[in-house]
Amino acid sequence: MSYRTARQSDPELRFSDTEIRDLAIAWVTLSIAFALLFAPVHRGKSIGAFITMVGLSLVTVGVAFLLHEIAHKVIATEHGQIAEFRADYQMLFLAVMGALVGFLFAAPGAVYHRGQVTQRENGLIALAGPVTNLLLALLFLTLVILPEPFGTIGQMGIWINLFLAAFNMIPFGPLDGKSVLEWHKGVFAIVFVPTVLLAAYVIVFVGPFR
Repeated sequence: MSYRTARQSDPELRFSDTEIRDLAIAWVTLSIAFALLFAPVHRGKSIGAFITMVGLSLVTVGVAFLLHEIAHKVIATEHGQIAEFRADYQMLFLAVMGALVGFLFAAPGAVYHRGQVTQRENGLIALAGPVTNLLLALLFLTLVILPEPFGTIGQMGIWINLFLAAFNMIPFGPLDGKSVLEWHKGVFAIVFVPTVLLAAYVIVFVGPFR
């Protein structure tokens, strides 16, 4: 997700210590939350299975989240914005608590950007995250035919990236889809419709892992 605020000039693509800390905390916390959802050690799954799922989540969920947010930052900077990711610690806590009861709402934070941009530029900044997830899903697809553990990593990577792309393209509130829809209804439809259909198929009929 990305948010737009007030103006700054002469932006550069760089990461502050606070931003790196927030990205790292969100990466690890999200990975633990997904591991609790898929391998609930508190509901009888072995510690070994949980630790394995944490590792899988770091590679799949973590990378999907990290590159989604960096994509927002890169495109925002290219359009003259000052952009930094900030974690939402309250939502990260709720993600872990939700995973413990079998439900996960992942909204770990957002890239906040400030500066003057057109509606088109704001739409492109928002679109960068979901499109990055779609490209990552294609990348993970190449792993599915390989032996384990690469096959499981590939399948889980496809699942989570399609889920994140579809979720963030919902045209509601602070989600990316709202900014894309406000900019161009045609672009929104071209990305949103096939993404939701693919995500629904993979989630319902394939599953996150073997």
